[in-house]
Amino acid sequence: MSENAKLTRGSIVGHLVTQTAPMVLGVAAIMSIGLVDAYFIGQLGAAELAAISFIFPISVALTSLGVGVMVGINSVIARALGEGNDERAHERANVGIVFAVMLGAAMSLLLFALLDPLFGLMQADEETLPLIRTYMQPFALGFPLLMAIMGLNGVLRGQGEAKKTSIVSLSYAIANWILDPILITGALGFEGLGIVGAAYATLAGWAVGIATGYILLRRTPLPPQFRKLGGADIGSSIAAITRVAGPASFSNAINPIGLSVLTALVAVEGQSAVAGFGAAGRLQSFAVVPLLALSGAIGGIVGQNWGSGKLDRANNAFLYASGFCIAYGLSIALVLVFAAEWFAGLFTDSEAVVAQFTAYLGIAAWGYAGYGLLIVSNGALNAIDRAGWALAQSFARVFLVMLPVAWLLRASWGAEAIYAGELAANLAGGALALAMTWWLLRHHGQMRPSAT
Repeated sequence: MSENAKLTRGSIVGHLVTQTAPMVLGVAAIMSIGLVDAYFIGQLGAAELAAISFIFPISVALTSLGVGVMVGINSVIARALGEGNDERAHERANVGIVFAVMLGAAMSLLLFALLDPLFGLMQADEETLPLIRTYMQPFALGFPLLMAIMGLNGVLRGQGEAKKTSIVSLSYAIANWILDPILITGALGFEGLGIVGAAYATLAGWAVGIATGYILLRRTPLPPQFRKLGGADIGSSIAAITRVAGPASFSNAINPIGLSVLTALVAVEGQSAVAGFGAAGRLQSFAVVPLLALSGAIGGIVGQNWGSGKLDRANNAFLYASGFCIAYGLSIALVLVFAAEWFAGLFTDSEAVVAQFTAYLGIAAWGYAGYGLLIVSNGALNAIDRAGWALAQSFARVFLVMLPVAWLLRASWGAEAIYAGELAANLAGGALALAMTWWLLRHHGQMRPSAT
């Protein structure tokens, strides 16, 4: 066991708090970007707000790809440190960052080429599609910047450097906050560019995040040393990372893919339904920030303890995290349901949009606890090289519960059927995830794989 595997010693609850608390700030900063974008874009008009609602699930799906790569890098580094192999951890760190950027470049070109067919499948109309295209073209070309951030953060997370990870996230969020009002609606004498200004603000923020992450990573035991790649076993490193990153990317992307399908179903109900659904979804993303932060923190803790053979500590970390998911999920649901109309007023003054916004929260918010259990379970499974299991439970949640329920009820319930489908999926998915991960951590320690 390496001296750098600091999460294998001390209080499990203490590590959960110290790793999660900074990530709450970082994840909140990232999620706030979507809220700030929606606020200023909403001032442009209902068509622009509907456009960003179509864009939202696609941008989340793309980000999920990056998160999957970050999880893969995190997993192999944490387990290598737990096993005491600092040299392997450092090699995987260098390869991981370069791999993330190269994958981002390939995805960038593919996305740019498929913009119109993709959003056409989502039922974007002739008024909305040009607005979507205006935003997504620069976003697509800048995607490698986001992947570079994911690579840097994966190396930081694998070392248990939650504070540094959060500083990276906060740096590019602050840049976005400053630039959004200037580039979207205009400020400080600048006329504003409309919806495309939000894309430019995002790209500038990513550039700031890369610079911040690189500086911080240089101050850790695994600093970037790309000149050593010439003697590295690049194939083995990429294989180890992708064994986790591949299923993890699909697992993370399944929810936004399902959300894209739900958006298409909601689009049948009209532009107001899409706008309300999209705006409430952005608020929901912000409300579940502590759960997302916990799902990111659990990987380093479980991975390092699993790698060092401390299986009881890995299992206890998951159980404590699950208890928090249930308590927080139910508490935040109460707040959002009873204050739904007030929150809706922050985005729009359209009565039709407000009605859809409140209807969505009144149903879907009660599933947040289950969603927390699912994503924390996925974090733990990815950390122990069981990403395929995480993918299976995410697939079942969306394709065996969410979409069938929404489709079957749509004729009689309208838009509320879509919201009910999400609730059913989160409740069923959370219960499955809790049972599956607890059983695996408790009974399969003897099958513990290495970081190779």
